[in-house]
Amino acid sequence: MEAGILWQTRSPTPSLPRQPRGCKIKYHSPAILAVLTRAPDNNMTGVTEKRKASNRTDKLAGLTKKTIYNDSWFAELAINYLSQQFQDATGLRNSKRGYESLAQTATDTWQKFSPIQQHGLVLQSLNRAIPRLILNMIKIMLPESTFKREYFAAFTTLFFAWLVGPSEVRESEFNGKKEKNVVHIKKCRFLEETNCVGMCTNLCKIPSQTFIKHSLGMPVDMVPNFDDMSCEMIFGQEPPVITEDPAFKQPCYKLCKANRKHIMKCSN
Repeated sequence: MEAGILWQTRSPTPSLPRQPRGCKIKYHSPAILAVLTRAPDNNMTGVTEKRKASNRTDKLAGLTKKTIYNDSWFAELAINYLSQQFQDATGLRNSKRGYESLAQTATDTWQKFSPIQQHGLVLQSLNRAIPRLILNMIKIMLPESTFKREYFAAFTTLFFAWLVGPSEVRESEFNGKKEKNVVHIKKCRFLEETNCVGMCTNLCKIPSQTFIKHSLGMPVDMVPNFDDMSCEMIFGQEPPVITEDPAFKQPCYKLCKANRKHIMKCSN
């Protein structure tokens, strides 16, 4: 019905479609209302759906696109050394080199041992890799403090990119104060290489948290984001128990290479 007819006949005001919160409309006259109640453009629905689909596609493309690393001689030395320590602890061997060898050992360990055994084997590997004397000195000489939390965050960012990928230090509130005690890993190299939630939680998160706390005297909560493969290491924060940890309630990726059970069944 046109605006002029509405004005002349003084017909009852037509009902308006429900507006989003925060959107206010001033009701000046029936003529204005007639304009406001114009039928929606059906094409807009299709445009919105296309945009959503495009966003999902872009996000999936970002996850499936493999990151290329050009490891330095130091990175290759560290990777091969850790891989060798891991193989010695598990008794599992492979002929690969570099990060592929480390990931292969992790995959073989995941398939052969239970989660509890996996935790112990990774801890054994880390204790083999770093002399006990150095660990004890760090634990004794650096009691937990703002300096230690921020030092650990900066050290991790500078010297462990070869293991977890590029990262940055971020600020958080700790005991009412701002501290730079968080390491944000942009896209975890280990998670990207293994492509398995269970391997992330059982071969990285749990043993790393345990090792850093008991061997270095620093509580740390590792919070992986399985949507974008990022992770945060929050130094000074106690992690939740496994039964309450959100990381252990995640289903695995559809492209999971291990294809076995952790607490949630791996997807095929």
